Amino acid sequence: LFATIAPEAPVIVLLTAWQYSHHLAPSLVKHRGPVLLLANFDGTWPGLVGMLCMAGTLTSLGKPYSRLWSSNFDDDFFFKGLESWLKTGEIQHDTSYLHPVDATHPASATPAWAIGRKVGEYILQNKEIIGLFDSFCMGMMNGVFPQKALVDIGMPLESLSQSALLVEMAKVPQSLREECLAWYEAKGMKFQFGTDPAKELTRDQVVEQCAMLIAMARFTQRFGLSAVGVQYQQGLAQSCAASDFAEGAIGSTDRFPIPDEAGNIIRAGKPIPCVNEVDMGTAIPQTMLWRLLDSLGLPSETTLHDIRWGSEFKGTFYWDFEISGSVPFEFIKGGIAGATGYRQPAMYFPKGGSSIAGQGKAGRLIWARAHYEGTQVFLHIGTGHAVELPAAEFERRRKATTYEWPLLNCVLDGVGRDDLMAGHQSNHITIAYVDEAKLQDVLRAFVAQALTQNIKVLVAGDAAGLL
Repeated sequence: LFATIAPEAPVIVLLTAWQYSHHLAPSLVKHRGPVLLLANFDGTWPGLVGMLCMAGTLTSLGKPYSRLWSSNFDDDFFFKGLESWLKTGEIQHDTSYLHPVDATHPASATPAWAIGRKVGEYILQNKEIIGLFDSFCMGMMNGVFPQKALVDIGMPLESLSQSALLVEMAKVPQSLREECLAWYEAKGMKFQFGTDPAKELTRDQVVEQCAMLIAMARFTQRFGLSAVGVQYQQGLAQSCAASDFAEGAIGSTDRFPIPDEAGNIIRAGKPIPCVNEVDMGTAIPQTMLWRLLDSLGLPSETTLHDIRWGSEFKGTFYWDFEISGSVPFEFIKGGIAGATGYRQPAMYFPKGGSSIAGQGKAGRLIWARAHYEGTQVFLHIGTGHAVELPAAEFERRRKATTYEWPLLNCVLDGVGRDDLMAGHQSNHITIAYVDEAKLQDVLRAFVAQALTQNIKVLVAGDAAGLL
């Protein structure tokens, strides 16, 4: 298609759904004319998610571009942005919510900063090995980092194959698989079981997911991994039940006691960070936060979410963060007993498998996202608060997005809708819950840790003042 377009022509990429960035970015990068990424802002057909993915991809590839978004394409913000691009070939958004921070910041004199620096030094010395079963999930070029970028920050990649995961799953005895499922049922998780595997969730599907959970943990132990992730939506989805239940469960502290082949429990009492969709840009902050929070003796579960949508309720804009399948149980209101397992949508997952769905619990949180420019890693860091919206409003938002998936509603402190859309470099965002009383210390330590690991840091919104 691009071979037929004049090299200097203005190009609008209209996004009303997801796209595979590697199908488009190689041509956009070489195109000499101005490029506009134009997205709808809708929960059901979230072009905004695709736009954020492509924006992060083009940023990482060094390609200038403009971005614009709208719910109905009839507002002044849209018209002014489009007018600017038509006249000048670019749109200048205000991204002053992002504040660069370096080691000279006044917070560098605090005890928390010193702790973060020590954690960063530990990682550079000892390494945090990220084990990923294949990569390039859903065509996310922004989720595949250069090897040098990972090595420079002390977080090298252990490249694993999903075919090896299938082999390891086959070694898990049926009795252990059944024991695993029974453990979660006894804890109160509600599985929406049916009888038609093509359309409904079945016990056999979840038993297979339990085998994957056990196999993932055994790989983690065998390779000395700090974190593990599964590509899942290509290849594996055609081979076995979806990985989501295994991903959410392995990232939880409250987890079925998984034995290795000798019967020893693997990483008992600690979550194993799960890099959903093998996105290296979330593997970095997830693993960093896990190490930092664990070293401080704080809950250390982490996850990513899609920046799926958002809308106002009683005058406040609440984001809808919704991962495509599961989160750690600790992130759900009510924990395991508050979780429901739905069959993953057949369009994506012909072999079925359970999600871990529920309402995101209320609480303070820290958020982050890594991207790269050349081989330099950048990290955006901010704070926020998750809320439990009234049942009717929460249900409206579930129905406007994907009903089977976990949904978190939140406000990002000092970062509005258009701020994040203008400056964020991914369709994903990493979160971890942190108690209000500890939030400032964790923020300071996290920033110091990142700087020590040779990462360029930008602190977002009100977090800059809290720092």
